Amino acid sequence: MSATQNPSVDSEPANKETRLQEYLREKATDGEMYFKSKFIADDVGLSPKEIGALMVKLKDSATDLEIEKWSYTSATTWRVEPI
Repeated sequence: MSATQNPSVDSEPANKETRLQEYLREKATDGEMYFKSKFIADDVGLSPKEIGALMVKLKDSATDLEIEKWSYTSATTWRVEPI
């Protein structure tokens, strides 16, 4: 068994986060946007569950986006606005 780690596995979560953040930046260029994870999942190649987990992280780490949970009916609606 090799002691080396596979770099693609280690960088995968960061790649997902970056991909989602770039998507949000692009879509919010004209102002605020509202979305449910299940409706953008195909666009970013992630599951709705992955998007929800990443949104919580991005809420604290994305300095150029204002992110907040907007509504909780049937599925969380997120509000994103460029800063």
